[in-house]
Amino acid sequence: MTSRKKIAVVFFQLGGPDSLEAVSPFLYNLFCDPDIIQLPLGGLLRKPLARFIVWRRVDHVRHAYEEIGGRSPIGLLTERQARALECALAPHADARVVIAMRYWHPFTNEAIAQLDDFAYDELVLLPLYPQYSFATTGSSLNEWKRCFRSDGRPVRLVEHFYNHPQYIAALAERISLTLTHSDAPDKATLLFSAHGLPISFIERGDPYQKHVEETVRLVMAKGKWANRHILCYQSRVGRQRWLEPSLLDTLKSCATSGQRHLLVCPVAFVTEHIETLHEINIEAREEAKRLGIEQFEMVPSLNDSPLFISALAELVLGACGVPR
Repeated sequence: MTSRKKIAVVFFQLGGPDSLEAVSPFLYNLFCDPDIIQLPLGGLLRKPLARFIVWRRVDHVRHAYEEIGGRSPIGLLTERQARALECALAPHADARVVIAMRYWHPFTNEAIAQLDDFAYDELVLLPLYPQYSFATTGSSLNEWKRCFRSDGRPVRLVEHFYNHPQYIAALAERISLTLTHSDAPDKATLLFSAHGLPISFIERGDPYQKHVEETVRLVMAKGKWANRHILCYQSRVGRQRWLEPSLLDTLKSCATSGQRHLLVCPVAFVTEHIETLHEINIEAREEAKRLGIEQFEMVPSLNDSPLFISALAELVLGACGVPR
């Protein structure tokens, strides 16, 4: 009788401050990341620049966290995803799922330590970033390489899942459910919003934009809605050129063209966090109201949606060659 395979799974995720006191160090860790801000004399300038950016932004960001409950929900929601994935994998393998946040606890070295007492056969690195970018999956993977010491056991990497059928189905399911809340479901504009990225990343070969565009195309095909849809980007920081159009510019163009019912679909986030709960659901909502938009709805993130957890399970089992 063949013994069950033991699989360790490491979630890569951004992380978020778990208290108002953590906002400043969280931002410092973010802006110290060489994969986020590249400088010609990075070793000398990175830390002073990060401190300056934090000084400029911390009050605004702390206030935003105050308005969504004083902390980021990403830690709790990612933990729920981890436990749900363990349950989904249980019929097929003995699995342990740990979380490696990039900019706040639990950090990558903490995730590695959690595997010390788990004699896994294979380890799967599973970024919770559906679309690959140097700034997300790339950064988390670089941190992993700095922290992890291989002992020869296989390590598998899931680079992306922007086109995975069950991930697409999970997004379509969320959108269809939220459309039922619209006063004019056939007329509502579907506004897909992804986290922005500087154009300089795309010019260096980052595939993120193409991945996001393909996700939107597949979701629209899956949902078979006749609604107008638009892809835009949010969370711009600094003066350099970013992917366009921006979320706020898109709201203005929608209002100008007479669109009065909007359904905003966060397409690059798999849990609620500051970008969905505040940037979309508070800031963008207030701007939409000011512009005369009559109805503004936000599609909830996937969180621990059964379809999404099933997609993650398929990715892990596929990476390890375990049949379902």
